[in-house]
Amino acid sequence: MGLNLTKNYSVNFSIPKRTKQQIKFIIIHYTGMKKEIAAIKRLTEPGTKVSAHYFIKNNGDIISLVPDLYEAWHAGKSKWGSYNLINKYSIGIEISNPGHNLIYKNFNSRQINSLKKLLKRLIKNYQIKTKNILGHSDIAPNRKIDPGEKFPWKKLAKNNLSHWHTLNEKTIKKLRNKKISLINENQFIKNLYKIGYAKYDRKSIIKAFQRKYRQSLINGKIDEECFVISKNLLKS
Repeated sequence: MGLNLTKNYSVNFSIPKRTKQQIKFIIIHYTGMKKEIAAIKRLTEPGTKVSAHYFIKNNGDIISLVPDLYEAWHAGKSKWGSYNLINKYSIGIEISNPGHNLIYKNFNSRQINSLKKLLKRLIKNYQIKTKNILGHSDIAPNRKIDPGEKFPWKKLAKNNLSHWHTLNEKTIKKLRNKKISLINENQFIKNLYKIGYAKYDRKSIIKAFQRKYRQSLINGKIDEECFVISKNLLKS
């Protein structure tokens, strides 16, 4: 499985090198910038204090910005499960997309095909669990919403490249907007903590969950559909 990588190394990374065993997560971002070349410049210029390990361009080309065993600066203040400051334990992938503040668009097939190849390599090299392939909004839900509701988590899951539920979409949609008891609402939040979401404010983590697993409606409200999905994720 060949990957056509070009190198454009950033000076924004931490030393010393990590061990392979320290790498537990893959974090996916969008650039949130109008021009691709400006995004690459920002991720590589001294002083910006941001970087990622990989950049996937609009045409599907992949740029290596920081070698895997060095800590890139992509996650910021972040938590998942028992892990804090996820930069230390992750590989960051930036995908060119203007994002919500500009003209948020679908990730194109060339980008996703390249991402699949890259994820397969990283999963193999570092024994990454699919449940640890996350979006920036998962690990920093109080301040980030990328890669957003247009990112194809379900499609990746069909290739064993992300975590997804095993429920029938048409069946669970019938549960949408159905109220649940206060006991089950509290259990839903507990389920999110068990999945890995940190104890940020409720609305932030509910929306982060919905951006990934219920992308057609992100309202920050707990309903029976969300509750059932959360239970299934803990089983799968």
